Amino acid sequence: MKLFLIFLFLPIIGLSAPAAPKHVYTEEEYIKKINEEVKKKVDSIKNKSVSELTKELLDKEEKLQLREMDLLKRQDSLKVTEADLARRYTDLAEKQKSFIGCVQKNDEDSKARVGQLVEMISNMKPDKAASVLSVQDIDIAVQILQMIDPKKASKMFNFMDKDISAKLQKQYLLMKK
Repeated sequence: MKLFLIFLFLPIIGLSAPAAPKHVYTEEEYIKKINEEVKKKVDSIKNKSVSELTKELLDKEEKLQLREMDLLKRQDSLKVTEADLARRYTDLAEKQKSFIGCVQKNDEDSKARVGQLVEMISNMKPDKAASVLSVQDIDIAVQILQMIDPKKASKMFNFMDKDISAKLQKQYLLMKK
């Protein structure tokens, strides 16, 4: 029984026995140890930050490269559009020149026809010339009257219908201004 009690109390005594003595630091050692721990923590943060920074920089560089490629595509697209626009502009300029040429040719032809009518009407008697001018377009009749001798034109007005004569005289006076 003694043996039993010894075995029973031995673990309890062992548990209550003081553990290995803890190391007691001096103040200088304590500060040195704290500085070492702080340095370890800062280094681990630095290493972590540098890797994260590097990753972030690589991501940004990749985004910039993608943006640069997009800008290059846009630039190429703009060059193509600019070339197309320049081609269209030259086509339009050529069409405009041909159109203006047609208009000028029509004006010249119209003036030539009016000149022929002036010559023909100048050689007619005033009553026949008045009947021809009465059925003409007002603008053409006025152009013809401008090119005819004023004395002959006044005789022609006398042989025309009063309404037609009044319209032609009004246009004639407006054209003279």
